[in-house]
Amino acid sequence: MVEQTELNRLFWHSRRGMLELDVLLVPFVQEVYPSLDAEDQARYRKLLECEDQDMFGWFMQRGEPEDADLKRMVRMILDRVQPK
Repeated sequence: MVEQTELNRLFWHSRRGMLELDVLLVPFVQEVYPSLDAEDQARYRKLLECEDQDMFGWFMQRGEPEDADLKRMVRMILDRVQPK
C-alpha cells in the first residue's frame, strides 16, 4: 500500500504546468500508481525526473525514450488514454 504522503508528493511532482502532461500524469498517479508493483512505481518516479520537453515528445509520440524502463512507463500511460 502506498502511503498518502508519498501519493501527495507524487501528485505534486506529476503536475508539470504543461496541460498536455498534466492530463496524462495526474490521473495516472491518482488512479493507477497505487496498484502498480514496486518496479513499475520506481519506473514512474524515474519518469518524473525527466525533462518536460522530453516527456511531451514521448507522449505526443514524436519519439521514444531509449531507456527500456521509461519506454514501458510511457506506453503504460498512453495505453490508458488511447483506444485500442
